[in-house]
Amino acid sequence: MTLLVPFDGSALSTAALDRATEFGELTGEEVVALAVIPPDAEFARDRGWIDPGEQFDTDRICTRLRQQVEDVAPAARLRCEETAETDYRATLTTDVTRAIRQVAADLEASIIFVGSENAGRVSTPLTSVGNPISEDPRYDVHIVRHAD
Repeated sequence: MTLLVPFDGSALSTAALDRATEFGELTGEEVVALAVIPPDAEFARDRGWIDPGEQFDTDRICTRLRQQVEDVAPAARLRCEETAETDYRATLTTDVTRAIRQVAADLEASIIFVGSENAGRVSTPLTSVGNPISEDPRYDVHIVRHAD
């Protein structure tokens, strides 16, 4: 089985990765950090993945996130997934959630460790992946609410 950590480089996703790593060491489960990257420069800038004026480049973003993952959890594997262009009927959050759920199914994840800024405050705001991820009965969910 696999422990899956949606990872965006935030303090809470980093804490989730750290906790998943500790849990994985106890259970012998593999830890996979998942970076879901929508093709949206503004989204990437908001998360600090690219600097103002810097061109959007998925490979460069993945390389930077991979280094952050290695700094926290050297044994963890990073999987980068780029979502398709969002159309008017969907939101970025929906696309990110869909990608997380698909990867969780592909990996047969036993637990998802969610630690995003929105999930850390409350698990049901419109911009959070916490609530839709937690609704799937195929895996347990550990929501990290504090980075320290």
